[in-house]
Amino acid sequence: MAKSKIETYLGFCVKSREISIGSGAISTLRGGVRLLVLDGTSAKNSWRLALKFKNRFSCPLIICKSGFEQAVNKGGAKIAAVLNKELAKAILNNLDDNYELYVGGTN
Repeated sequence: MAKSKIETYLGFCVKSREISIGSGAISTLRGGVRLLVLDGTSAKNSWRLALKFKNRFSCPLIICKSGFEQAVNKGGAKIAAVLNKELAKAILNNLDDNYELYVGGTN
């Protein structure tokens, strides 16, 4: 199956080291987070952390419905923070059926 544009942009983030993967890595950041990406199959605790990070960094949160680990090239990953402003904007402008912008409410 062909990669979506978002998966390609996430790959660029990984190659340029403009992404933090995992809640531990994200919690050490002081700022500069432009976008959060959460695996839609995550447990309730991961959702809670994602919302906490969303409020802390005042950035958008998108939910990946499937294939998150392959998109960020890291097994077991549930959350990632995009640090590059232009790549975050490109990801938000190219949301597809597999990714949705979180707008609030319960999971």
